[in-house]
Amino acid sequence: MDQPAPRLARPQAADIDAAMPGLARLALGRLPQGDEQQLLDTRFRLQIVAGQYPQALESIRKLRALRADPRQQPPLYLQYEIYANAKQLQQALGISFADAWKQCFETHFQRLDDPTALKAEFAFASNLQPLREQRDRLINATDSVAALDDEQTIALLRAWQVHRVYADFLPLAPQAIREDDARRYSIDRDISITTPDGARISVISVHPNKASKLPVLLTFTIYANDDWAWSDAKTMAAHGYGSVVAYSRGKGRSPDPIRPYEHDGSDAAAVIAWAATQPWSNGKVGMYGGSYSGFTQWAALKQRAPALKAIATSATTAPGIDVPMEGGIFLNFIYPWPFYTTNSTSLDDATYGDNERWNALNSHWYRSGQAYRDLPMLDGAANPWFERWLQHPTYDAYWQALIPQAREFADIGIPVLATTGYFDGAQVGALHYFRQHLKQRPDADHTLLIGPYEHFTMQTGVPEQVQGYTPDPVARVDLQALRLAWFDHVLKAAAKPPLLADRVNWQVMGSNQWRHVASLDAMPTRQQRLYLLPASAGGHRLAVEPAPARSSVQRVDFRDRGDAAWQAPPNVVNRTLDPHAGLVFLGEPLAQDTELAGAFSGTLDFSLNKQDADIALAIYELTADGTYLDLAYWLQRLSHAADPRQRQLLAPARRHSVRVTDTRLLGRRLAAGSRIVVTLGVIKQPDRQLNLGSGKDPSDETLVDAATPLEVRWYGSSHIDLPIRD
Repeated sequence: MDQPAPRLARPQAADIDAAMPGLARLALGRLPQGDEQQLLDTRFRLQIVAGQYPQALESIRKLRALRADPRQQPPLYLQYEIYANAKQLQQALGISFADAWKQCFETHFQRLDDPTALKAEFAFASNLQPLREQRDRLINATDSVAALDDEQTIALLRAWQVHRVYADFLPLAPQAIREDDARRYSIDRDISITTPDGARISVISVHPNKASKLPVLLTFTIYANDDWAWSDAKTMAAHGYGSVVAYSRGKGRSPDPIRPYEHDGSDAAAVIAWAATQPWSNGKVGMYGGSYSGFTQWAALKQRAPALKAIATSATTAPGIDVPMEGGIFLNFIYPWPFYTTNSTSLDDATYGDNERWNALNSHWYRSGQAYRDLPMLDGAANPWFERWLQHPTYDAYWQALIPQAREFADIGIPVLATTGYFDGAQVGALHYFRQHLKQRPDADHTLLIGPYEHFTMQTGVPEQVQGYTPDPVARVDLQALRLAWFDHVLKAAAKPPLLADRVNWQVMGSNQWRHVASLDAMPTRQQRLYLLPASAGGHRLAVEPAPARSSVQRVDFRDRGDAAWQAPPNVVNRTLDPHAGLVFLGEPLAQDTELAGAFSGTLDFSLNKQDADIALAIYELTADGTYLDLAYWLQRLSHAADPRQRQLLAPARRHSVRVTDTRLLGRRLAAGSRIVVTLGVIKQPDRQLNLGSGKDPSDETLVDAATPLEVRWYGSSHIDLPIRD
């Protein structure tokens, strides 16, 4: 019978660093057999610790051969290869490690093309503190152990090796990368462009040294952060574009007043004209970016900038449509944003990130019963941009001047790529542009992609979980790489990315597949109408037959502010429904798997005892194990439903109908046994504007205007139409 290998003596804490090479040599002789890749991964690390640098390099070479990674990927463990080569060079020439490492870095990086070098840089940046903490944790965990087993030994050596290598080269890497950048690119961080009205725009430009005339990619943003800007600019240059990042007027080195939204279209057009005439430009400019930077692209299109040949928008906001209000309802998350973007020429992260302050403000205002317009007074700090927006509570000329309107969309003949997510608050904005563009120009080259993403994951990468939901493997797409491939298609005549096979491309959550059709209307193959029936035995329910004579009354007492400490659930997967959701209509368990695909719609039949109300309608999947998954929602001020450009108050005690339209998209395969759940409620929560129904501007209403409770009578003829794909 085999006996376990004897344990290795644990080095004393005082000389643990000096003892590591000897411990590594002993451990190398005891490595167990197993997975060859894992064995080589461990072996090269121990060889580095042992000072066996030629052997470590050979192990890395064998590991790469086994893995056979794609050629466009950086060489596996390049940071360790450079380190081992530098150690050999240091010993051979008797020079400092710093000089040896710099030489080896230059040699290896000069072999890499620009895109591969860009990817390779990731391995040369790290936070040393957690590496040190991991090393120390393993050292301390064996403090009372006289001898180590093989597993403990290898874990300790690996942690020590990672920390040692990074501690040695991290101080050297930034300068080495800057020098490599200077070899590859022409870089100008201090450009100032003067607009036709005399404002100055701060610009960074980067383009490859080895190329002459290139298409240009521009992002125009209010988020003035030079690190972010440099990363964006360099990424585009690395992929063969002239790259420009421009800040809104007043940001960066611009001396002008900061004015969110109002001048971005004309200012972006000035930057586009400048970029098109540079000696390194071929005259064709594309724009890209997410959120606010998506808005600036549509703002530029409104100005008909002739050199603008393509835009790629992501998580795109549409001012007046989805920010600062949606469905006519102001949303409190936007209240701190002006401080973030206008307090300085860069960004005020400290103020914006003070969640304790903003949550307290929401609760204080809500509990006080004061007017929504009084938020700045309650906060104790002026917020002129918030106050300015409140002066435009409808989709009036102020908002219409910012992005294309009506027939202006018909003039947009360039290719457009729009990406959004089921969990993206700005999905409404992205769909607004898509719907309006196709309505005015049915043959528009406008491609939409949607998956299980939220606002920030589309710009930073798709994680393993998105707000508590685990995306299917096929949904974990490199959206930035997809955007670049699309630009290569439209600006360099490369092949179209297969994922963008048609005009509408969506990931069906729960199915691990993508679908592609020519229009939003083609997403479903049929509509399933479900009526919202009032309570009977078993509660409110969804049914295929109406009950127009029946009704249920929803009573909301706006004077009750006992829920002032409430905060919205952070996830889209929950075991219970938020009680603020309102009435709950429960469907029957599904007899078979059912795929929802497309926009939902419907009609709400109701009467109320006041002149207005703000409502929220939401759709969920209730799985067989009792978990709720948020699928889509719709917010609407009833007095804005007929025409968002002007408020039309409702007559109390009369029956009304409101169409549920222009909604978010559904894209989910519901499992047999799941139920569809619809909630319908009046908005009463501290993170949104309150509409007390008095008929006054809701920003001016106070607790006095609440008077009697709001009563809404919902009739059993109310229904939603769910898009089904068979």
